[in-house]
Amino acid sequence: MQKFFHDAVEFVPILLQGVWLTIVVTIGSLLLSTVLGLVWALMRVSGIGFFVGLSASLINVIRGIPIIVLLFYIYFVMPDFGIALSALQAAIIGLGIAYSAYQAENFRAGIEAIDKGQIEAAQTIGMGWWLTMRRVVLPQAVRIILPPYGNIMIMMLKDSSQASTITVAELALQGKLIASSTFKNTSVFTLVALMYLTMSIPLILLVRHFENKANRK
Repeated sequence: MQKFFHDAVEFVPILLQGVWLTIVVTIGSLLLSTVLGLVWALMRVSGIGFFVGLSASLINVIRGIPIIVLLFYIYFVMPDFGIALSALQAAIIGLGIAYSAYQAENFRAGIEAIDKGQIEAAQTIGMGWWLTMRRVVLPQAVRIILPPYGNIMIMMLKDSSQASTITVAELALQGKLIASSTFKNTSVFTLVALMYLTMSIPLILLVRHFENKANRK
């Protein structure tokens, strides 16, 4: 145990540099996936055949491609088309696109859970489709989707480790580099696991809070 604490004092400052990049990747991809997911969901419930079909096709394609392949494509293939991104940018965009499909289904479920009578009432008093969505449907849908949205945040935090495959020096890659140079695998990866757990616990508690709040209604 004393050896572990000695290693922790030595390695934690280096791993914290990776923690910062992990947080950046997670927040950036979460924002992008939220925006894209909402767009896909609104297209899906628009009732316009073209948009419904396009949204469903995009969601199916995105869900059918592994995240790591999507990251490789954005980082290694897009430069062939004249679009060169940094590893960090590619990681945020790749994870954001990958998770936008799950966000879309989450938003769609929340929107479709709203009583149709409210939508009809809003349209009766002259509200258009977009105004009804913005003022009536989405505010209520947001409350419904908060628990699964929190679960998506936790999943994205853990999946940010896949950014290491395209050289983003986040927490997982920092740990791998330290372990390969020191051969102290047990200490290093125990610290990495504890750091991921430390970042995940507040999100887990937040999800539980939203779930309890929803169950009380």
